[in-house]
Amino acid sequence: MDAKTNLKSKLPSRHATEGPERAPHRAFYYAMGLTAEQIHAPFVGVATCWNEAAPCNIALMRQAQAVKKGVASCGATPREFCTITVTDGIAMGHAGMRASLPSREVIADSVELTMRGHAYDALIGIAGCDKSQPGMMMSMCRLNVPSIYIYGGSILPGKFKGREVTVQDVYEAVGRHSVGEMSDEDLLTLEQNACPSAGACGAQFTANTMATISEAIGLALPYSSGAPAPYEMRDKFCMLAGEMIMDLIVKNIRPRDIVTRKALENAAAVVAATGGSTNAALHLPAIAHECGIEFNLFDVAEVFKKTPYIADLKPGGRYVAKDMFEAGGVPLLMKTLLDHGFLHGDCLTVTGRTIAENLKNVKWNPDQDVVRPADKPLLATGGVVGLKGNLAPEGGIVKVAGMKTLKFSGPARCFDGEEACFEAVKNRTYKEGDVLVIRYEGPRGGPGMREMLSTTAALYGQGMGEKVALITDGRFSGATRGFCVGHVGPEAAIGGPIGLLKDGDIIELDAVAGTLNVKLSDEELAKRKAAWKPRGNDAAASGYLWKYSQQVGPAVNGAVTHPGGAAEKECYADS
Repeated sequence: MDAKTNLKSKLPSRHATEGPERAPHRAFYYAMGLTAEQIHAPFVGVATCWNEAAPCNIALMRQAQAVKKGVASCGATPREFCTITVTDGIAMGHAGMRASLPSREVIADSVELTMRGHAYDALIGIAGCDKSQPGMMMSMCRLNVPSIYIYGGSILPGKFKGREVTVQDVYEAVGRHSVGEMSDEDLLTLEQNACPSAGACGAQFTANTMATISEAIGLALPYSSGAPAPYEMRDKFCMLAGEMIMDLIVKNIRPRDIVTRKALENAAAVVAATGGSTNAALHLPAIAHECGIEFNLFDVAEVFKKTPYIADLKPGGRYVAKDMFEAGGVPLLMKTLLDHGFLHGDCLTVTGRTIAENLKNVKWNPDQDVVRPADKPLLATGGVVGLKGNLAPEGGIVKVAGMKTLKFSGPARCFDGEEACFEAVKNRTYKEGDVLVIRYEGPRGGPGMREMLSTTAALYGQGMGEKVALITDGRFSGATRGFCVGHVGPEAAIGGPIGLLKDGDIIELDAVAGTLNVKLSDEELAKRKAAWKPRGNDAAASGYLWKYSQQVGPAVNGAVTHPGGAAEKECYADS
């Protein structure tokens, strides 16, 4: 028995390709042009979220071909397949957004089922959007086969009247247009020039936040998350990932060896350091859940609290992902965090080396101002803060990067659903000092925990971004800025305090103390809870949204839909 045959005898694909009883299975592979040598080699699933839904996905199939060449060059057999993506930018602001967060589960589930059904031995996953990235990483941890994650890359910045712009500027322009501060012609010119290439939204919104996480958590190769989608060097990273997967198979290095409690803390640290998306507090607990690790919103917030904010990135700062990559990339950011004690250097990565070993030769670049040294930060604490109080017993989260005001108090203005609030904003039937409350948008109540970028961007466009606050049991886009608190739990649909509010109730938000309270007594809240009645939801009466609403758990634990790694009896990789 040669070394390759001996290796195959320990891998899942042996169940589909080895022995006389698998002759029919091999016949199918011969029909697809495989040789006997390829059939008896390890099988590597090359999964992408390619589709024509949005620019973040359009370049993924090209990159998959480079991955496959790398896989084949190291003696393994690549098997390409696709899964879905629901892209937030296009789903935003209408009922389609209910499909966004549930798509994360469909992506993880469909990759799992494809891998299980065809008995693949390893996984290289390529994704580029807000939910496809955590979904792909969740499937890696769930299957626990040797895996490498690849980000599809960010979009290039657009140009409008001599300045760089992103899609965030277009969302905010809608608000400016609504109050007569932008002409029809300028809005048209902006929308036609804001997104000039393939790739995910260019600032530190959710896509680039999750891409940064992929390196920090150890599932992606160093520097691979930074190169924009149009850059030809992306194909080199893809080729290298394909070449390296056999080494992980031989050494049996698996995602759960990499994604440890310390690695999750490293991931949360880079989110805080970059002023990243609050959605990370939803996706990191979900990734941890697949590994059987308890790491909820409050654990994420604890890391945020002690990590400095050092990367001057949009939406709160000046630069986009391309700029950070050209300044030194995620390794430059991680190196200064490591040097000043904000990262665990002993965590294993897909290179087979630790974080500290990967960063050993990274030199500080003094000729850039995108990333500050960790001992000279923009802010002493992270760009994202967790909140808790009688309005949010299960917590809430707010991005403070770029905010001038960290405390807010005002009367509640309650809306059941985003559309009602957006209409009030569009028609300016709210007042300065109001706390706009959007409820029944949680994981179960939405269903799907919609993002509220259309509303928050319109507020900013009207010049009211710092003059009102907004809280929701739904989510906010990574492009959101201002005093906007998401993930408030328990959600309204299950009788959480946010569902008991009335117009005029005084809400107090304090991102310094980490509190979110309503000035009501426990007795009054209990009285309102006793009178509260569940609210029907026509959107979740049937179909996938019905299934999702029946299964999904609270945001504090990542809005997950199955028992997770802790309940696992048999690991797929060991089958």
